[in-house]
Amino acid sequence: MKKVEIWTDGCSKGNPGVGGFGIVLVYKDSDGEHIKEIKQGFKLTTNNRMELMAGIVALRELKYSCDVTIYSDSKYVVDAFNSGWVDSWERENFRKGKSNEVKNIELWKEMIQEVKKHKVKFVWVKGHAGNIYNERCDLLANMALDGELIDDVY
Repeated sequence: MKKVEIWTDGCSKGNPGVGGFGIVLVYKDSDGEHIKEIKQGFKLTTNNRMELMAGIVALRELKYSCDVTIYSDSKYVVDAFNSGWVDSWERENFRKGKSNEVKNIELWKEMIQEVKKHKVKFVWVKGHAGNIYNERCDLLANMALDGELIDDVY
């Protein structure tokens, strides 16, 4: 299985407001380090939606089942997987308790489906702490805000 590092970040100005995500995919082989960057801006969205979209889009870029480490400064995403919340949400039909529905259900369902295609480990990184790939994702996400914005599809 190929090992891939995925670095992601999402942002929004206003919550909801204009938003974007940035992704850096890193694959190393005998020829060296291969890097792909992706960014996209949205007219009206939230920070959490952008954090999820970054993970979904990044995993969709992989052509084969891979051994993936996703690095994110989003506790929302990382803790959902590492603390088992996602498993419990699936069991409970995306409800927390009897009446409290999980937010961003459609994105969580997509993220779960993409994660199942790979061997994925989630690692939380502190944002704005000097990590080169995390800083690059933040820059890409913010650059996306100034580019061509699309409608949030959900």
